[in-house]
Amino acid sequence: MTNPTSKTPYGPERLLVRGGALLAGAVLLSALGGWTRRVREADASRPPVTTAPATDAAPGRTFDGQAAHLKLRLDRAEAILAYSTRYQIPADLAGSIYDIALTEGIDPELGFRLVKIESEFRPAARSNRAAVGYTQVQLPTARFFQEGITEEQLYDRDTNLRIGFRFLKTLLKQYKYDYHLALLAYNRGPGRVDSILAYGGDPANGYSDAVLHDFRPRRVTAKQQALSAEFMGSAQ
Repeated sequence: MTNPTSKTPYGPERLLVRGGALLAGAVLLSALGGWTRRVREADASRPPVTTAPATDAAPGRTFDGQAAHLKLRLDRAEAILAYSTRYQIPADLAGSIYDIALTEGIDPELGFRLVKIESEFRPAARSNRAAVGYTQVQLPTARFFQEGITEEQLYDRDTNLRIGFRFLKTLLKQYKYDYHLALLAYNRGPGRVDSILAYGGDPANGYSDAVLHDFRPRRVTAKQQALSAEFMGSAQ
Protein backbone atom coordinates (compact mmCIF):
# COMPACT_ATOMS: atom_id res chain seq x y z
CA MET A 1 0.00 0.00 0.00
CA THR A 2 1.22 3.48 -0.80
CA ASN A 3 2.43 5.35 2.24
CA PRO A 4 0.29 8.53 2.15
CA THR A 5 2.84 10.47 4.18
CA SER A 6 5.68 9.90 1.73
CA LYS A 7 4.62 12.46 -0.90
CA THR A 8 7.18 15.12 -1.72
CA PRO A 9 6.32 18.81 -2.39
CA TYR A 10 5.85 19.87 -5.95
CA GLY A 11 8.63 22.49 -6.17
CA PRO A 12 8.66 25.66 -8.29
CA GLU A 13 11.37 24.23 -10.55
CA ARG A 14 9.15 21.29 -11.53
CA LEU A 15 6.19 23.62 -11.94
CA LEU A 16 8.23 25.69 -14.40
CA VAL A 17 9.22 22.58 -16.31
CA ARG A 18 5.62 21.36 -16.37
CA GLY A 19 4.43 24.78 -17.50
CA GLY A 20 7.03 24.83 -20.27
CA ALA A 21 5.90 21.41 -21.43
CA LEU A 22 2.29 22.54 -21.50
CA LEU A 23 3.25 25.64 -23.49
CA ALA A 24 5.21 23.55 -25.97
CA GLY A 25 2.26 21.21 -26.33
CA ALA A 26 -0.10 24.12 -26.92
CA VAL A 27 2.24 25.53 -29.59
CA LEU A 28 2.39 22.11 -31.22
CA LEU A 29 -1.39 21.84 -31.22
CA SER A 30 -1.70 25.32 -32.72
CA ALA A 31 0.83 24.44 -35.40
CA LEU A 32 -1.01 21.24 -36.22
CA GLY A 33 -4.26 23.14 -36.51
CA GLY A 34 -2.70 25.74 -38.83
CA TRP A 35 -1.12 23.02 -40.97
CA THR A 36 -4.47 21.26 -41.28
CA ARG A 37 -6.19 24.46 -42.39
CA ARG A 38 -3.49 25.20 -44.99
CA VAL A 39 -3.75 21.69 -46.41
CA ARG A 40 -7.52 21.96 -46.67
CA GLU A 41 -7.31 25.39 -48.35
CA ALA A 42 -4.78 24.06 -50.85
CA ASP A 43 -7.00 21.08 -51.61
CA ALA A 44 -9.98 23.35 -52.18
CA SER A 45 -8.06 25.45 -54.76
CA ARG A 46 -7.11 22.46 -56.91
CA PRO A 47 -9.16 21.58 -60.03
CA PRO A 48 -11.64 18.74 -59.63
CA VAL A 49 -10.32 15.22 -60.06
CA THR A 50 -11.82 13.39 -63.06
CA THR A 51 -11.18 9.92 -61.67
CA ALA A 52 -13.48 8.25 -59.19
CA PRO A 53 -13.13 9.81 -55.72
CA ALA A 54 -11.48 7.81 -52.98
CA THR A 55 -13.98 6.15 -50.70
CA ASP A 56 -11.70 5.77 -47.70
CA ALA A 57 -11.59 8.98 -45.64
CA ALA A 58 -10.06 7.26 -42.62
CA PRO A 59 -6.66 9.09 -42.73
CA GLY A 60 -8.33 12.51 -42.35
CA ARG A 61 -10.58 11.26 -39.61
CA THR A 62 -7.60 9.67 -37.91
CA PHE A 63 -5.65 12.95 -37.94
CA ASP A 64 -8.63 14.92 -36.60
CA GLY A 65 -9.10 12.30 -33.90
CA GLN A 66 -5.45 12.49 -32.90
CA ALA A 67 -5.60 16.29 -32.71
CA ALA A 68 -8.75 16.13 -30.56
CA HIS A 69 -7.13 13.54 -28.28
CA LEU A 70 -4.01 15.70 -27.95
CA LYS A 71 -6.16 18.70 -26.99
CA LEU A 72 -7.96 16.59 -24.38
CA ARG A 73 -4.65 15.53 -22.87
CA LEU A 74 -3.41 19.13 -22.82
CA ASP A 75 -6.63 20.29 -21.16
CA ARG A 76 -6.15 17.61 -18.50
CA ALA A 77 -2.52 18.59 -17.87
CA GLU A 78 -3.37 22.29 -17.63
CA ALA A 79 -6.23 21.58 -15.21
CA ILE A 80 -4.04 19.45 -12.94
CA LEU A 81 -1.31 22.09 -12.93
CA ALA A 82 -3.89 24.78 -12.09
CA TYR A 83 -5.34 22.75 -9.20
CA SER A 84 -1.86 21.91 -7.92
CA THR A 85 -0.99 25.61 -7.90
CA ARG A 86 -4.30 26.79 -6.44
CA TYR A 87 -4.28 24.40 -3.51
CA GLN A 88 -0.48 24.18 -3.12
CA ILE A 89 -0.50 20.38 -3.29
CA PRO A 90 1.79 17.91 -5.10
CA ALA A 91 0.93 17.36 -8.76
CA ASP A 92 0.55 13.59 -8.26
CA LEU A 93 -2.13 14.21 -5.61
CA ALA A 94 -3.87 16.75 -7.86
CA GLY A 95 -3.72 14.25 -10.70
CA SER A 96 -5.28 11.49 -8.60
CA ILE A 97 -8.11 13.72 -7.36
CA TYR A 98 -8.78 14.91 -10.91
CA ASP A 99 -8.73 11.49 -12.57
CA ILE A 100 -10.56 9.56 -9.85
CA ALA A 101 -13.29 12.21 -9.67
CA LEU A 102 -13.84 11.91 -13.42
CA THR A 103 -13.80 8.12 -13.45
CA GLU A 104 -16.44 8.15 -10.70
CA GLY A 105 -18.57 10.65 -12.64
CA ILE A 106 -17.80 13.63 -10.38
CA ASP A 107 -16.88 17.10 -11.61
CA PRO A 108 -13.20 17.45 -10.55
CA GLU A 109 -13.91 20.94 -9.22
CA LEU A 110 -16.39 19.43 -6.76
CA GLY A 111 -13.91 16.69 -5.88
CA PHE A 112 -11.20 19.17 -4.96
CA ARG A 113 -13.62 21.27 -2.92
CA LEU A 114 -14.79 18.20 -1.00
CA VAL A 115 -11.24 17.12 -0.13
CA LYS A 116 -10.31 20.68 0.87
CA ILE A 117 -13.23 20.95 3.31
CA GLU A 118 -12.99 17.40 4.64
CA SER A 119 -9.27 17.00 5.25
CA GLU A 120 -7.35 20.07 4.03
CA PHE A 121 -5.54 17.57 1.76
CA ARG A 122 -4.04 15.77 4.77
CA PRO A 123 -3.68 12.02 4.07
CA ALA A 124 -3.68 10.99 7.74
CA ALA A 125 -6.65 13.14 8.78
CA ARG A 126 -8.98 11.46 11.27
CA SER A 127 -12.12 12.88 12.85
CA ASN A 128 -13.55 12.25 16.32
CA ARG A 129 -16.16 10.07 14.56
CA ALA A 130 -13.48 7.78 13.07
CA ALA A 131 -13.77 9.20 9.57
CA VAL A 132 -10.37 8.90 7.90
CA GLY A 133 -8.26 10.07 5.00
CA TYR A 134 -8.66 12.66 2.29
CA THR A 135 -12.43 12.26 1.94
CA GLN A 136 -13.09 11.44 5.63
CA VAL A 137 -14.90 8.17 5.04
CA GLN A 138 -16.01 5.96 7.93
CA LEU A 139 -15.18 2.26 7.76
CA PRO A 140 -18.82 1.01 7.67
CA THR A 141 -19.51 3.33 4.74
CA ALA A 142 -16.38 2.17 2.96
CA ARG A 143 -17.38 -1.49 3.38
CA PHE A 144 -20.67 -0.77 1.62
CA PHE A 145 -18.60 0.00 -1.50
CA GLN A 146 -15.68 -2.39 -0.93
CA GLU A 147 -16.48 -5.42 1.16
CA GLY A 148 -13.86 -6.39 3.73
CA ILE A 149 -11.75 -3.23 3.42
CA THR A 150 -9.64 -2.47 6.48
CA GLU A 151 -9.00 0.90 8.07
CA GLU A 152 -5.36 0.64 7.01
CA GLN A 153 -6.42 0.19 3.38
CA LEU A 154 -8.79 3.13 3.70
CA TYR A 155 -5.81 5.38 4.36
CA ASP A 156 -4.43 4.55 0.90
CA ARG A 157 -4.75 7.69 -1.19
CA ASP A 158 -6.44 6.35 -4.31
CA THR A 159 -8.66 3.93 -2.41
CA ASN A 160 -9.88 6.69 -0.11
CA LEU A 161 -10.56 9.10 -2.98
CA ARG A 162 -12.35 6.45 -5.04
CA ILE A 163 -14.67 5.39 -2.20
CA GLY A 164 -15.37 8.97 -1.08
CA PHE A 165 -16.23 10.13 -4.59
CA ARG A 166 -18.31 7.02 -5.26
CA PHE A 167 -20.27 7.70 -2.07
CA LEU A 168 -20.86 11.29 -3.14
CA LYS A 169 -21.98 10.17 -6.62
CA THR A 170 -24.43 7.74 -5.01
CA LEU A 171 -25.87 10.54 -2.89
CA LEU A 172 -26.16 12.87 -5.88
CA LYS A 173 -28.25 10.25 -7.66
CA GLN A 174 -30.30 9.57 -4.53
CA TYR A 175 -31.17 13.25 -4.10
CA LYS A 176 -31.73 13.86 -7.83
CA TYR A 177 -28.61 16.00 -8.15
CA ASP A 178 -29.59 18.45 -5.46
CA TYR A 179 -25.99 19.28 -4.57
CA HIS A 180 -26.86 20.81 -1.22
CA LEU A 181 -28.86 17.81 0.00
CA ALA A 182 -26.28 15.34 -1.32
CA LEU A 183 -23.43 17.12 0.46
CA LEU A 184 -25.43 17.46 3.68
CA ALA A 185 -26.08 13.72 3.54
CA TYR A 186 -22.36 13.16 2.99
CA ASN A 187 -21.60 15.23 6.07
CA ARG A 188 -24.48 14.26 8.40
CA GLY A 189 -25.48 10.89 6.98
CA PRO A 190 -28.42 10.24 4.64
CA GLY A 191 -30.52 8.76 7.44
CA ARG A 192 -30.25 11.92 9.52
CA VAL A 193 -31.00 14.18 6.55
CA ASP A 194 -34.02 12.10 5.52
CA SER A 195 -35.34 12.13 9.07
CA ILE A 196 -35.12 15.92 9.28
CA LEU A 197 -36.78 16.33 5.89
CA ALA A 198 -39.56 13.90 6.85
CA TYR A 199 -40.54 16.18 9.74
CA GLY A 200 -40.44 19.28 7.55
CA GLY A 201 -37.14 20.50 8.94
CA ASP A 202 -34.11 21.99 7.24
CA PRO A 203 -30.94 19.86 7.51
CA ALA A 204 -28.66 22.75 6.50
CA ASN A 205 -25.72 23.29 8.82
CA GLY A 206 -23.42 25.43 6.66
CA TYR A 207 -21.42 22.50 5.29
CA SER A 208 -22.86 22.44 1.78
CA ASP A 209 -22.59 26.23 1.53
CA ALA A 210 -18.90 26.02 2.36
CA VAL A 211 -18.28 23.39 -0.33
CA LEU A 212 -20.44 24.98 -3.02
CA HIS A 213 -19.53 28.66 -2.66
CA ASP A 214 -19.44 30.04 -6.25
CA PHE A 215 -19.54 26.49 -7.62
CA ARG A 216 -20.89 26.02 -11.16
CA PRO A 217 -21.47 22.36 -12.09
CA ARG A 218 -19.90 21.18 -15.35
CA ARG A 219 -20.88 18.14 -17.35
CA VAL A 220 -18.47 15.21 -17.22
CA THR A 221 -17.97 13.84 -20.74
CA ALA A 222 -17.39 10.22 -21.71
CA LYS A 223 -14.11 11.19 -23.41
CA GLN A 224 -12.85 12.84 -20.21
CA GLN A 225 -13.76 9.75 -18.22
CA ALA A 226 -12.05 7.44 -20.72
CA LEU A 227 -8.84 9.48 -20.69
CA SER A 228 -8.74 9.62 -16.88
CA ALA A 229 -9.41 5.88 -16.69
CA GLU A 230 -6.49 5.39 -19.08
CA PHE A 231 -4.19 7.41 -16.81
CA MET A 232 -5.39 5.63 -13.69
CA GLY A 233 -4.76 2.29 -15.37
CA SER A 234 -1.23 3.25 -16.40
CA ALA A 235 -0.47 4.44 -12.86
CA GLN A 236 -1.21 1.06 -11.33
